[in-house]
Amino acid sequence: MVSENMEKAINEQLNAEMYSGYLYLSMAAYFEDQDYPGFAQWMRVQAQEELDHAMKFYDYLNTRGAKVTLTAIEAPQTEWDSIEAVFKHVLKHEQMVTSLINNLVDIAIEEKDHATNQFLQWYVEEQVEEEESAMEVLGKIKRAGGAANILYMLDSELGSRVYTPSTSEE
Repeated sequence: MVSENMEKAINEQLNAEMYSGYLYLSMAAYFEDQDYPGFAQWMRVQAQEELDHAMKFYDYLNTRGAKVTLTAIEAPQTEWDSIEAVFKHVLKHEQMVTSLINNLVDIAIEEKDHATNQFLQWYVEEQVEEEESAMEVLGKIKRAGGAANILYMLDSELGSRVYTPSTSEE
């Protein structure tokens, strides 16, 4: 069983993960509109992963006998000035999510909720990967310097990203 405080915090994180999925889907739509199908594919996979993250929180609350409380999801941004601006937004967003996960870990430690702390360690590691991935793509975009041929190649590269569902062992 989790405390009421932890239940509330995890429900807020579940909502934040759903928002992340919504944001990345909005970015995918933006890239589709800009005729960058590879960037759109990368964002679609990112959106699906975020929904998986939300469902892990959903399942955890149910497993621990806590109540899942879904709330409204804020409308995401829909327009950006450039490809680089989108990925700067991705990095900033992932850094914010990292701070939210770290806050959950702090609560679990404060409450001596070892089970939740253990559960959250997957997210701690995942956020390192999320930030690294965003920084890597952002770096490639910056190095392209707006060169259409390089962005075309990067679009093609990112289009090869495939969604792989999380396994129960993760």
